Amino acid sequence: MTRLWSRLRFLFNVRKSIPFLKAFFTAKEVAAAKKVTAIALIVLYFVFPFDLVPDFLIGIGIVDDLAVATLILQLIIKMAPAHIETIIK
Repeated sequence: MTRLWSRLRFLFNVRKSIPFLKAFFTAKEVAAAKKVTAIALIVLYFVFPFDLVPDFLIGIGIVDDLAVATLILQLIIKMAPAHIETIIK
């Protein structure tokens, strides 16, 4: 249950994600392959039209989109060096 609350808090604290993503993509310590992977994940998320739960089911339909967005952001955080990772925490 604690893990669920930490993920929800992480998701709703979006304003911390912007400086982190800026630092991630401008850092020289992050390999180009990691940056390309992160961009590919973000683009695929927007391009791929498949939803587990249709968006017309208001409330429930957005949950799978939020889950995917959280997963992608968590993967990018895992790829980041430690000093950039501290920005989000």
